[in-house]
Amino acid sequence: MNTRNLSRLLFAFAALVIVSGLAASATAQQILQRNRVLIQVSDGDAAKWNLALNNARNLQTDLGAGNVDIEIVAYGPGIGMLKLDSPVANRIGEAKDAGVRIVACEKTLKAQKLVGGDMLNGIGYGEAGVVEIMQRQQEGWTYLRP
Repeated sequence: MNTRNLSRLLFAFAALVIVSGLAASATAQQILQRNRVLIQVSDGDAAKWNLALNNARNLQTDLGAGNVDIEIVAYGPGIGMLKLDSPVANRIGEAKDAGVRIVACEKTLKAQKLVGGDMLNGIGYGEAGVVEIMQRQQEGWTYLRP
């Protein structure tokens, strides 16, 4: 192989390395910039829950459901709207089906003497709602409280 061909090969290899690095950097940046929103609901009010669920739906509509992670954390009186007889049960089901994660505080469940069988199917559980919120904020999630 002559010097000219070797130079071309090295140049092509260097360009490939640079382009690969840029692509990897862009992918890492997309992951870091992914929209992540945490919504707190600690009120036992259907109107407050409807507002939170509207916020979640609007985020998915405006940003694209595949471009945003949404988690709603309920504790205190907000747990009541996650019970089987909840007036917003259908809306919560729609949100879950759309990819919104709903998390109930286990400490609140225990304090209110509720068990999993009292609650809507498909919701998640966290040991303490306030800790869940704190940890998500430390991870860079945007915090909303309607």
